[in-house]
Amino acid sequence: MILGVSLVAYFAAVLARSEDGWDVSETELDDVETLADLADLARDSTQDDDSVLIFIEQEDAWFAIVRVDGEEDPRIFVSDGAAAARSSYGSVLTDELVDQAGESEFGDLDHLLEEAEEAEEQDEEESDARGGVPVGPLGDTHILTEFGLASDELLALSGEGAVPGDALEEIAEALGCGEVLEAVR
Repeated sequence: MILGVSLVAYFAAVLARSEDGWDVSETELDDVETLADLADLARDSTQDDDSVLIFIEQEDAWFAIVRVDGEEDPRIFVSDGAAAARSSYGSVLTDELVDQAGESEFGDLDHLLEEAEEAEEQDEEESDARGGVPVGPLGDTHILTEFGLASDELLALSGEGAVPGDALEEIAEALGCGEVLEAVR
């Protein structure tokens, strides 16, 4: 860290759905401090209420997908909640997911929280570092089902030993925009 500047490498891309397919562009997250900022970034990239995805990856430690459909609340999936919670951009997402879990039924989250409790019992020291955010996938596993990527396929790309950069490439291929994403990486 140099003068408060993080040297952690992030990659972020905006994928805007249109009639012609996906428009993909790399983006900076410097001005993103909240989920609302991220949603505004997504909405600014489309002229209609089409679906917009934001892919975020941190140095092959974790990846996240944020989906914004018009004025609806953003949907979030994070490949590893505990790893993401330790980074500035990731904590914006995991904090929101943990807050939502306390306010509503979040299908897959209940199961993940139970697993996190078991993991905490096994390794108390590691759980203190996580701050209560579960290890492993967190959020809406059905975020890409409409685009042809099933929940179980997304979870398989997020499992232990998965490489986030490779996972995002596979996801982009499944969406039909792999070459375009690769061009901006």
